[in-house]
Amino acid sequence: MSKSDNPRGIGRRNFLKGAALAGTATVTVPQAAEAAVPPVAKLKAPGPGPLQIAVETTPPVKDPATQTSSGGDFMVDVFKTLDIEYLAMNCASSFRGLHEAVLNHNNNKPEILTCPHEEIAVAMGHGYAKIEGKPMAFICHGVVGLQHATMAMYNAWCDRAPVYCMGGNIVEADKRMPGAEWVHSAIDIGALTRDFTKWDDQPTSLQHFAESAVRAYRVAMTPPMAPVLLSLDAELQENPIKDAESLRIPKLGKMMAPVGDSGSLAEAAKLLVSAENPVIICDRLARTPAGMERLVALAETLQCAVIDNAGRMNFPSRHPLNMSFRRGPVLAQADVILAIEMNDLWGVLNQFSDRVERSYRRVAKKDAKIVTLGTRDMLIRANYQDFSRYQDVDLAITGDGEASLPALTEQVKKLVDDGRKSAFEVRGKKLAAARLAMMDQAKSDATIGWDASPITTARMCAEVYAQIKDEDWSLVGNAIRNVWPHRLWDIKKSYQWNGGAGGAGIGYNLPASIGAALANKKHGRLTVAFGGDGDFNFVPGALWTAAHHKIPLLYIVHNNRAYHQELMYLQAMAARHGRGITNTLIGTTLIEPNIDYATVAKGYGVYGEGPITDPKDLAPAIKRALAVVKSGAPALIDVVTDPR
Repeated sequence: MSKSDNPRGIGRRNFLKGAALAGTATVTVPQAAEAAVPPVAKLKAPGPGPLQIAVETTPPVKDPATQTSSGGDFMVDVFKTLDIEYLAMNCASSFRGLHEAVLNHNNNKPEILTCPHEEIAVAMGHGYAKIEGKPMAFICHGVVGLQHATMAMYNAWCDRAPVYCMGGNIVEADKRMPGAEWVHSAIDIGALTRDFTKWDDQPTSLQHFAESAVRAYRVAMTPPMAPVLLSLDAELQENPIKDAESLRIPKLGKMMAPVGDSGSLAEAAKLLVSAENPVIICDRLARTPAGMERLVALAETLQCAVIDNAGRMNFPSRHPLNMSFRRGPVLAQADVILAIEMNDLWGVLNQFSDRVERSYRRVAKKDAKIVTLGTRDMLIRANYQDFSRYQDVDLAITGDGEASLPALTEQVKKLVDDGRKSAFEVRGKKLAAARLAMMDQAKSDATIGWDASPITTARMCAEVYAQIKDEDWSLVGNAIRNVWPHRLWDIKKSYQWNGGAGGAGIGYNLPASIGAALANKKHGRLTVAFGGDGDFNFVPGALWTAAHHKIPLLYIVHNNRAYHQELMYLQAMAARHGRGITNTLIGTTLIEPNIDYATVAKGYGVYGEGPITDPKDLAPAIKRALAVVKSGAPALIDVVTDPR
């Protein structure tokens, strides 16, 4: 091929380097010779000791309060009507009644997921809900278990995700046994989390429980979605059912998301149709597959730019109108901005020019008309301002974005005449050309340091995608957020990316990925995730849950051996004070000793490979790990990466 045939001047070497990038090249990355997949190490459990033998063979002491049913049985019957499939927990005495009822009254339905930590249990529910579209249940022990769970509950609150939480408690002080029950109980357990739950209650009777349980489910699942909490008294679970014939389980009615006011939507449509450069920005819009389809319909009707902030997978990554990685130039030209379910609109319209000095500059045009559509600001607390800085807007529409989009699109269509349609088509062609140039730039950028060690995050992502692109795959966790996968991968289904933590609390990624993988399991999807090493170290026990319950997931540890964000900030502060960066590795790195995450995984019964430092070893390792995942088990690869 001559230079004239290759106007961009891409050499053969760079072409080969980019072969794995998003499946765009016809040449594949050279693979090492195929090797048989090593078996997952099986740890041999020790034989039972005398105490265990005694427990398993000696009949329990007869309880004087002999009974054939319990309040816990009725609670399980309520769960049946709510279609709750899983109950995540770390076992404890304050909910032993419910625990036993799940096992023996309904044959382990909902299925109990044993979790080594309450934060793991809630984060699993968070990831599960975003894939499956409904909550799993979680139960914790008293104030201590709930305090372990609070970080994950706060993440779900900020992410507007439905998480169904319950806490075991001994309400009456005169009923508490000496010891742990005193320090583990409270009069008002819900006070611990009331600032970041949508609703909580402490039922005092079984009928009260039935009504509260159904109400809690409805409240959690109605936008704006969020965690709910029920505090369940131990005696209510354990005591016999009295007047069973009088108990009634309320009907869970159909839940409808609130649609924006029709007059306001019509006004928004007029602004969008008359605009020369309208832009749609969205964040936590697409709760279901319909959300993406509806946004595509509106954007294509207008032929306007879309910026996806990737709180959910709202817009196909390779769509010609996707301008997510051209937001600066696009916003600088926008005369009308429609922001849908945004959690930080101010942060998109403005940009910090100096993080240390906290100075910023406006990115968007100052005279741009701004329209907001969403429910997020219906659910904020004074103490926890998870809604960013206040942003002046011209029209604020209160209504669920996904539910309101069809009505808005119809209003737009009514106003589009032939002249505007022709102008829209011209605009769409310009955006499509810019999108192609953006894709070329992404592929070129990804080849930088392609053969380097530590391995670049671009190559890590490209090597994974090269092997999963023809599968029905789902990326459920991404420590590198919306950079390389969103730039290079063809993400066109809502479940192919389910967003981040919401509250940015560390310890989310691994358990949430496992919860999402559990939801994907019944759909037969191949589930993959990238997770940071710092995040992993908060909740490594989640691997045991994945192994024990046979949840297939490929988990790749993005191991840069540092809390890199803190390192960057510390260097900035040192530079500000003119002190140099010699000491900035102290307190920021995870070295000396280096952590062997593959060995950690094996210790929990999970297939592990690594640490991988040579990029040529990466593709064969991914292939072996994927074979394990396809067999129905979790696998982990430890990849030593460059921080970028």
